[in-house]
Amino acid sequence: MYKKDRRTLLKFAAAAAVTGGFGVASTAGEAATGQIFKPGDDSVMIVVDMQNDFLPGGSLSAAKGGDEIIPLINRLGTVFPNIVITQDWHPAGHISFASSHPGTKPFQTIKLPYGEQMLWPDHCVQGSHGAELSNKLELATAQLIIRKGYHKNIDSYSVFEEADHKTKTGLAGYLKQRGISKVFCTGVATDFCVAWTAMDARKAGFTTYVIEDASRGVDIDGSLAKAWDAMTKKGVHRIQSNSVLSA
Repeated sequence: MYKKDRRTLLKFAAAAAVTGGFGVASTAGEAATGQIFKPGDDSVMIVVDMQNDFLPGGSLSAAKGGDEIIPLINRLGTVFPNIVITQDWHPAGHISFASSHPGTKPFQTIKLPYGEQMLWPDHCVQGSHGAELSNKLELATAQLIIRKGYHKNIDSYSVFEEADHKTKTGLAGYLKQRGISKVFCTGVATDFCVAWTAMDARKAGFTTYVIEDASRGVDIDGSLAKAWDAMTKKGVHRIQSNSVLSA
């Protein structure tokens, strides 16, 4: 069911990527209203892919207004004792790049050994300006930057595991060893890397929240609503930043 769900989302996103997807939205992503969350030592904020290539002016800036959430993420960073930042970190010629497959175009879908893969414009190439984190991020207390998608022949949207659903990044073990049980996700894109990270956090046993106003989605053919629906079905909680900042 997990793999089938992911595949559905990507078809709604104009093409399919690696196994995944989201179901039909109705009361998608019911918000946890009236609750106040005070992040403690058992909580971590994961800041997903706030990199130049995913922000306005970048090679894959599909999440509109991605730069607009940076001040809020910075503010949230002052109340979380634990912060993890993720970074797409692809080698040149990565398997997810359309340029690596002659005769194909970005957003086209192909079959790969680990499943269906959406092809993207070249982005977040190791050592490039586009792969750098935005210089507007002010998260001096972040303890870990974890890179994903650095294996040339496999993609990775989630920061917990790669597209084959076998290769782990080690993040779950790191968090559990530190006694962290609650994960709060922010960043881009809500309906892709943020959603998959959140669902994999739940899969790994963490109580998981997505801070909606500190995230931005791509929203192709209703993919954002479908993502919220899928996250809700997996047990991910949808909250607003004031639920944390008001504590």
